[in-house]
Amino acid sequence: MLHVDMDQFLAAVEVLRRPELAGRPVIVGGRGDPAERAVVSTASYEAREFGVRSGMPLKTAARRCPDAVFLPVDFPHYEAVSAQVMETLRAFPGAVVEVLGWDEAFVGIDTDDPEATARALQAAVLESTRLHCSIGVGDTKVRAKTATAFGKPRGVFRLTRHTWMDVMGDRPTTALWGVGNRIGARLAALGITTVRELAETPDEPLVEEFGPTTGPYIGRLGRGVSASIVDDTPWIARAHGRETTYQRDLTTPEEVAVALRTLADQVVADIGREGRACARVHLKVRFAPFFTFTRVRKLPDPTVDPTVIAQTALDLLHGLDDDRPIRLLGVRAEMIPPEGGYDPPRTHGRRGTP
Repeated sequence: MLHVDMDQFLAAVEVLRRPELAGRPVIVGGRGDPAERAVVSTASYEAREFGVRSGMPLKTAARRCPDAVFLPVDFPHYEAVSAQVMETLRAFPGAVVEVLGWDEAFVGIDTDDPEATARALQAAVLESTRLHCSIGVGDTKVRAKTATAFGKPRGVFRLTRHTWMDVMGDRPTTALWGVGNRIGARLAALGITTVRELAETPDEPLVEEFGPTTGPYIGRLGRGVSASIVDDTPWIARAHGRETTYQRDLTTPEEVAVALRTLADQVVADIGREGRACARVHLKVRFAPFFTFTRVRKLPDPTVDPTVIAQTALDLLHGLDDDRPIRLLGVRAEMIPPEGGYDPPRTHGRRGTP
């Protein structure tokens, strides 16, 4: 199978609209104002050379790369370009496409020469969108996804069960898809610091640390083992959420109540398009300077009433008994499952060639 990942997607899309920015450090995030509270959504490769990374506060990015061009996030435009990319992938002969996000997808396709197929797919995307992508080739999803990073930018790289350990064995566990710093630290506490050590670890200590499902799953990641079938079943959302980082801290109960009601209204509009009611309310709050908490509560009855959702979020906030100024609030509505649940039988998909 193939994993297609667009190179510096948001920045590249912006450069298409502003060709004069080609070759310059470009940072996309928030409203494009590094003086405001917001984070980097994407940085061009030129900006990354200065240490700018996604998720970094814009203020930090500006200090690291003062000559960068800062641009606001334009969701509708990125969604339109993403749709064009995905349609190009689906139009490729024999392709089955599983969309992962705006800028990446798995592609299952029968081929005797996956590298040549990958390059043909790159050419099709470039011709259709004028955007470059990198492609990983693998015999499982985790190997294909991991391979992509070795092909960036604009390249093709292949990882299989035969080459996995040679390439990945001595790398830290955090090099694995799905293993972040927190999980990496917990693995390190078990004496597991490399992919090879994780691959050789029996399930028992992993189960004890992470549980009966997650533990063995993490162990399989170390061996590069995962699903090997691309599934183009449409993705069904379990929840919709909205959050806002406020340019000025919220300090009064009235400000907080209004902010939560605004978020609840937005979330209700989102779940309304799904046609499913909210069953659980999730609250995210970040107190100044940077203390983040999340809470969740199941509703007695599913609802689409923004007043109920906002009040539930406010009750969760009151339960924290914390009166520090608030710099971020988020409300997430977890919906009732669709008829038939979230896991319909998979009757289509295609094995990728290793």
